[in-house]
Amino acid sequence: MDQPLVLGIETSCDETSAAVLRGERELLGHVILSQDIHRVFGGVVPEIAARSHLRAIDDVVRGALAEAGVRLEDIAAVAATAGPGLIGALLVGLTWAKALAFGLGRPFIPVHHMEAHVFATQLEHEAASPPFVGLLVSGGHTMLLWVPEWGHYELLGETRDDAAGEAFDKVAKILGLGYPGGPVIQRTAVAGNARAYRFPRPMLAGNQSPDRAEYYEFSFSGLKTSVLTRVRELEAQDELEQARADVAASFQAAVVDVLVRKTLRAVEEYRCPRVVLGGGVAASRALREALAAALGSDGELFAPSLRLATDNAAMVARAGRFHWQRGEVGSWATTARADLPFPGLVRRYPPDNAC
Repeated sequence: MDQPLVLGIETSCDETSAAVLRGERELLGHVILSQDIHRVFGGVVPEIAARSHLRAIDDVVRGALAEAGVRLEDIAAVAATAGPGLIGALLVGLTWAKALAFGLGRPFIPVHHMEAHVFATQLEHEAASPPFVGLLVSGGHTMLLWVPEWGHYELLGETRDDAAGEAFDKVAKILGLGYPGGPVIQRTAVAGNARAYRFPRPMLAGNQSPDRAEYYEFSFSGLKTSVLTRVRELEAQDELEQARADVAASFQAAVVDVLVRKTLRAVEEYRCPRVVLGGGVAASRALREALAAALGSDGELFAPSLRLATDNAAMVARAGRFHWQRGEVGSWATTARADLPFPGLVRRYPPDNAC
């Protein structure tokens, strides 16, 4: 018997996306429409994002259905991102999805954006299933998780200020490189020396212990400020142009070093050398290579393709299917929340359930 089809909708930021998923991993149709207009402003403008979603969502869903070769009537359930994200953007996709589900008489499943990122890699790598250490790195979040099973997430640490992706965006702006920051810094860093400048590794000290919050938590605001100070010095000396690649490479190395070493702490404490990456920064080649090298031949690193690392509806459909199977569906009163709580997330327990 054919597996039921789930339609996923994603509009949390500046990508309008729809996907048709059959079963746990068979992606029949998937469309992502990115809003490049935000590059002009050096960041996402919420009002423009919401209006762009409103104009595009009909065509994006129609395209996903056409690619899948199915009709709306063939959809068994509709899932949509309910948060976190830009509230106006979220409301477009969530309201559209609820209206469709209501009209079809189908279940509606609200999805947490970051939980969807946890599921994204599993769409391409069947082995990317619990138990594992999860590192979610995006423009709005940096989270380190222990995932003993789907639906149960132990938060080891998160950022206290800037997320990793946000730090990349801000430093790219400081360097005059454009937006989004991650890809452009990575391209610029190729020609640079990662050891040219010794930028700080925030909240990374040898005397930290697992019973203290800072052992796993992140902070990138001070690193950004350190880069800004250095750039101003270089500008005053009229040396920024020739030093830009070195600054980019040194900054990228600092961020990657912190992310990798914090992740390895979790790997060692939980005795589980399996790491799953998620979020836009998971597309970073430098991060993937450094994590793979740190894990060594005895470890396993699962990272999504670039298409599934960025915001997309395939991961929303996958997370929605999981909750639907557990009987967890939304009501017609469900609304978007920019601060939506992560379902099943708890502060970490002592690591007594390791691999």
